[in-house]
Amino acid sequence: MADYRFERECRTPHSEAYAILDGEQPVARIDLHFTPSVVHGMLTVTESVTQDEIKTLIEAIDEELVMSADAACEDFVVVVYQGREIGTFSAQDLEEEEEESEGKPGW
Repeated sequence: MADYRFERECRTPHSEAYAILDGEQPVARIDLHFTPSVVHGMLTVTESVTQDEIKTLIEAIDEELVMSADAACEDFVVVVYQGREIGTFSAQDLEEEEEESEGKPGW
């Protein structure tokens, strides 16, 4: 049985993002957007997560994050994407890469 743990990555007045770990292993990420009546979620899971695990994840997200939020919710709608992580990038990373490539011949 999975032991899902949610680690908040960011929060705004109307949204939250969490990394989802099974033990110490990252398995998914959920982005939640709260409207007056509906919570919209975008769940991204790793390639190894099964359909049954996705259902269990959605139930856990609903119980632990959506229902416990201060906002009233009539519905929880989730879009699920499955794939592999390529990396995490920031504007600072891209600027440093550009500086390193200046003066070098282009492709």
